[in-house]
Amino acid sequence: MDSSYQAWAAEVRTLAERRNAVILAHNYQVPWIQDVADHLGDSLALSRAAAASDADVIVFCGVHFMAETAKLLAPDKTVLIPDLAAGCSLAETVTAAQVRAWRAEHPGALVVAYVNTSAAVKAEADVCCTSSNAVDVVNSLPADRELLFLPDMFLGQHVRRQTGRDMHLWLGECHVHAGIRPADLTARVAAEPDAELYVHPECGCTTAALWLASEGELPAGRTHVLSTGAMVERARTARPGKVLVATETGILHQLRAANPRTVFEPVNRAAVCGYMKLITPEKLLRTLRDGVFEVTVEPGVAERARAAVEAMVAIGRPSPVGE
Repeated sequence: MDSSYQAWAAEVRTLAERRNAVILAHNYQVPWIQDVADHLGDSLALSRAAAASDADVIVFCGVHFMAETAKLLAPDKTVLIPDLAAGCSLAETVTAAQVRAWRAEHPGALVVAYVNTSAAVKAEADVCCTSSNAVDVVNSLPADRELLFLPDMFLGQHVRRQTGRDMHLWLGECHVHAGIRPADLTARVAAEPDAELYVHPECGCTTAALWLASEGELPAGRTHVLSTGAMVERARTARPGKVLVATETGILHQLRAANPRTVFEPVNRAAVCGYMKLITPEKLLRTLRDGVFEVTVEPGVAERARAAVEAMVAIGRPSPVGE
């Protein structure tokens, strides 16, 4: 690593120690922040790591709902985010009031909320899920109960296929994953017929990938629908060659570090989350120096939202690489 990174990282570590802070970085953060973090992973795994930490302060290098989830699971700790504007297009597709109205249209239905939601939305749900345990969560619910799944329609479609449950789906999407289109996928696969394919279930191309695999146009044995953490795990044992990756491009840093013998390339190079990239090395230093910006959750909302997360955990502990 270059000397500028080493000098910056040394200052980060000094300031973190002085504040007794633990630094958490999501898989889509810029490489410097991934490399300096105490814990790296998906939002729920990071929040669980924060709750288990002895640190007084959690610095969450991710987007706002992730910092909220850390606060839910570590209510006695101070949670900081380097930029309050780091939102999430998927989380913002649904509000708590909309969930209440939707539930009113379906009396007796159970609400399943993806963890990529605000604390206020989680508070209106019966149970949360990650992309890796959503199938298990849905399979655990009574077969005679109507299900409302929110907010990601592509993940919901994937869960429908895997479970056979005829769920009602909220029509939300992550703008980055929705932008990885079936046409992008088919063009890249046509150009790289021997490559493996890793597809995140939030992607707009997930249905196309599974259909093409079933039709024999993609090699079924080399087409994998995976959470970000599962991508990293699979990368460790990937064969030499090329892997095409359909998710936000920040994950490539980890994949390449996990297996330097394999070439990892994005299906769509423009799949970059501007919200994630609002968290910069300079802003992380500011947070550690000045103690900004604190994330809080109203106690009543936190109690109900925490119950939905704990209901998921009771079904079976989510994978540490679950999102």
